[in-house]
Amino acid sequence: MILVYYLFVINIITFALFGIDKSKAKRNKWRIPESTLLLFVFLGGEIGGLLGMKIFHHKTKKNKFRITVPVMLVIELILIVFCLYQNYHLVVSEYSFTSDKVTEELDGYQIVHISDLHNQFFGIKQKRLLSKIKKSNPDMIVVTGDMVDRNHTNYGLTLDFFEGAVGIAPVYYIAGNHEQDLMNSSEYEDYISKVKQLGVNCIDGRAVDVDGFSLIGLPFGMYNEPESDKELKIALSHEPIFRDADITFAGHYHGGQIIIPGKGGLISPGLVFFPEYYGGMYEKDGKTLVVSRGLGNSLAPVRINNYPEIVVVRFKQK
Repeated sequence: MILVYYLFVINIITFALFGIDKSKAKRNKWRIPESTLLLFVFLGGEIGGLLGMKIFHHKTKKNKFRITVPVMLVIELILIVFCLYQNYHLVVSEYSFTSDKVTEELDGYQIVHISDLHNQFFGIKQKRLLSKIKKSNPDMIVVTGDMVDRNHTNYGLTLDFFEGAVGIAPVYYIAGNHEQDLMNSSEYEDYISKVKQLGVNCIDGRAVDVDGFSLIGLPFGMYNEPESDKELKIALSHEPIFRDADITFAGHYHGGQIIIPGKGGLISPGLVFFPEYYGGMYEKDGKTLVVSRGLGNSLAPVRINNYPEIVVVRFKQK
């Protein structure tokens, strides 16, 4: 959505600049430099520039505008379609977790993992996202934080998701760094209250026994893990690090924003280039880490070769 807001604003500004410059030309006053007008066109204001040319009858006889602006508009439209597809084409990544701690009752158990929605829009009432989750037939849905965004809060989009998700399977939720940054606001208190009223299990800092295993909630910044006496331990961690659990679900890195073939995700939120655990399933010292590439974006509004992701993990008995 950040990209949409940006394009709307830059085109309004560009349109206004063409109008102002035309008005100044009529009154023989100081003009806006042509280089400035073209700069705003190049920055994404092609539609505003073309409308300004047509409506104000301005710069229509100059080739640098008459040719450049329409050509740039075509290029912009191609880039917009590309970026929208990269940001909104949902994919489902499926993994198998095999362990001798998986009992016969848990063989075939499926967990859907959701992370880093950041108020992204996937249809009215998040219908596209929820439809794909439902088709995965989960026994449980785990959510590892940053469902909201501190920079452009829209709790309604996240509440729409949770309202639909609890009708599919039990939902367990921990806070990411964006939730924590918003926690002191009255709006957030109202949001989290509504989340709980919908039936979402918020398990920050707690270990709960579910379906024969322990589910451990480790929100952003928490490293002391609650104790559990269950043999099979599953951790929900916003940060993609190995925890003292048999399998850990995490997010936070957004797949590195841009995935470079053969190299991996480009950059983490902490500005680490090519982070080790940017997305996928990893094994280390008998532990498993499943990292979601997430659904939305935070600072950078564009994903490349990194579609928004729903993760499905199927348990198998060893």
